[in-house]
Order: sequence, then C-alpha cells, then structure tokens
Amino acid sequence: MTAAAVTKAEVLELAEQYLCPDRVRTMRTAGIAMVIGRREGYRLWDLDGTERIDLHLNGGVYNLGHRNPDVIATLLEAVQTYDIGNHHFPSGPRAVLARRLVEATPGMRYAVFASGGGEAVDLAIKSARRATGRRVIISLTDAYHGHTGLALTAGDERAAAAFLSDDPNDVIRVPFDDLAALEHALIAHDVAAVLVETIPATAGFPVPSTGYLPGLRRLCDAHGAAYIADEVQTGLGRTGSLWGTQHFGVVPDILVTGKGLSGGIYPIAATLLSEPMGAWLEQDGWGHISTFGGSELGCQVAGTVLDLTLAPATVERAAAVARRWARGLAELARRYPGWIAEVRQTGLVIGLRMHQEMGGMLMTKLLFDEGVWAMFAGFDRSVLQVKPGLLMDDATIDEALAAFDRACATAASW
Repeated sequence: MTAAAVTKAEVLELAEQYLCPDRVRTMRTAGIAMVIGRREGYRLWDLDGTERIDLHLNGGVYNLGHRNPDVIATLLEAVQTYDIGNHHFPSGPRAVLARRLVEATPGMRYAVFASGGGEAVDLAIKSARRATGRRVIISLTDAYHGHTGLALTAGDERAAAAFLSDDPNDVIRVPFDDLAALEHALIAHDVAAVLVETIPATAGFPVPSTGYLPGLRRLCDAHGAAYIADEVQTGLGRTGSLWGTQHFGVVPDILVTGKGLSGGIYPIAATLLSEPMGAWLEQDGWGHISTFGGSELGCQVAGTVLDLTLAPATVERAAAVARRWARGLAELARRYPGWIAEVRQTGLVIGLRMHQEMGGMLMTKLLFDEGVWAMFAGFDRSVLQVKPGLLMDDATIDEALAAFDRACATAASW
C-alpha cells in the first residue's frame, strides 16, 4: 500500500493505530476529521474532495502559500547540485544564508541553523547560559516554544510536567505584559535570559502594550540578562516588518526564526546571535552540532523565501491583505457584538476573541463546516487564531470573510 493509494478512511485508521491516536480521536469527536490531499496557494483539498481556505498555515509555515512555485523551482534546481551537506565543513549555501539573515536583522552577528523552531530555541537558551554563566530562564505564563528539551521546559507547564521536564530551578514564569512581575523576578533570581514570543501565539495573539517590549529590553540590560525573541510565528513579514521586534522598535540579543523560513517545502530554522551571545562560536567550533540543521537544500530554499518576503511587491501586498482583513473583521465585530468580544491585530497576526469561554473552539468547527480551516488558541480557547498569508488575493479574503459571517450568524442564533 502506497501513500497515494490509501483512502481517507484508511489514513485515519492507520494514524489512529500507529501515529497519533489521541489526536485523531479528538479531532474526529469534534467533527474535524480532515486528511489533506491536494494543496495549492492558500487552499487545501481533503481526500474526500472538500475544498477549504487555509487560515492556519501551520503556524506560518505557508506564509507564501502552499507549494509556492518559486520555492519549488529553487528546490528542484538545488537538488541538481546539493544534498543535506556535512556539518563539519564550511558550506556555500549556509554561509550565504547566514550573512543574509544577519544583515537583515539588527543587532545580530552570527547565525546557527536548526531543523525546527524547538531546536533553535534550545540553542538560544544554551547560548544565553553560556554567555552569562547563569542558568535561570524567565518565560511567560501560557508560553509555547516547541516540544524539544529546553524549549519544552521553558514553555507549556502542563506539557513539560507530562514529560518530567518541569524544573522550577530552571524556569520562572511571569504574566505577559507585566513589567512589574518581570522586574521582581529579575531581582529575585540570577537570570540568564528572558524568553518571549513577540506576540504570544498559543495564548491567542494578545497585543503587547506600547511600552512593554521596550521596557523588557531595559530591564534585561539593567540586570545583565539576555533578551531572546521567539519569532517563529511572528517573523518573516507577518507584522509588517521582517521581524516583529522591528515593528515594536526593540533589538533582542538573540532571535529565533523557523516555520515560514522553510517555504513549506524544506525544514529549516535559525538562531540569530549578537556578538556577545555568539562569542562561543569563536572559541568552540563543535559547541553545537545539528546534522540536519542548515541543510544545503534548506538554505537554498530559505534564500528564495527571503527574496520573496522582502520583495517590495510582497510587502505592499501583505499590507493590503492586513487592511482588508482589518476592515472585514471590524465589520463582523460591529454586526455581532454579542459574539465577538475583541479583534487583536498586528499586521497579519490576528486573534479573534469571543465572549464565550470556548468560543474559539466553536468558531474552528463552524468555519470548518463553512470551508475554512482556522485553529483556536490552545491556551485561551475563547480566541480563534486568524493567519492570512502574505500573498492572499482579494477574492480569497472576501470568500473567507463571507464564511466568517455565516459562522458568526450561526453562533449568534444560539
């Protein structure tokens, strides 16, 4: 049996038996049993033939659309010359991409590559500890940074506890947008780094107050702690700037990127380090090794992703997409004030909060039935994450907004 030959029912059965049983059962129970077959642009086709608009984008992996033809062309050309490469030796694709990322990111001096965002966060924490000689990390309550070792410890407390990775001596958690709590923690502990998502995704994309990130930067400086910006979901043009930190006018010591850097075609992530944070690279060439991190194929793909993301036409289109969504969601909030409580928007980083505690989950199901795939926020299920692509066309936006209207009308009628 080949993957192309199996039916939807067979895939669901195999996945439940061998792959992710609880996830399959949970989604089935919620009436969201989807097996993605064809995918193109910002649309997905279930193996049963149902077409849906993708507003989840796997956390921003598909910023430039599914199977972007320019990205695919780059990979096809690259495999004529390159493969994964060998991490012991210098590499043209890695070196060129490192320079481009560093030059595009204020305050950075080095780039180290990983195969995914969690691994890149692990490296960020290791680098901050090595540079400061300290151990404690401050992260946010309801934070998510991946499911690898140090990233898991610094993220979701429940997931960390489930894998016995919740060491209170390693991580202190403070509320988002609370500088007083952050300052108290910095005074009370010998802190290596403060690790924050620029706009916390799994918490429902709450928008930081104007002075929060600049205040965080000042507190880190005052207490000798590194500032690690997790830009895995908010980077690569989603806020209107290449990085969300640029949108808020701050420069971190370490910046982590992933997901969209892959173009949805080849896994790659990166940890960008300031000169002090990356000084170990000058002293210890084998301080961090990742066999698949910085695959030469992935580096070629990521180069095209940067080209497309930074192109003036893309920047202009992303801004137009953000404006169209802002108008559409504002109109929905006006029409359904008893259902929609708040529109949280920073460019294409959008959280739609409902009055009901489980409103985001309900919207996920209602939209699924209306031909749109959008995911609720895992740590605040009143919020629906809305993640339009940088290049989404007007017709698709209007089609999606019409589906939102129908879903809201159904919810408001209950």
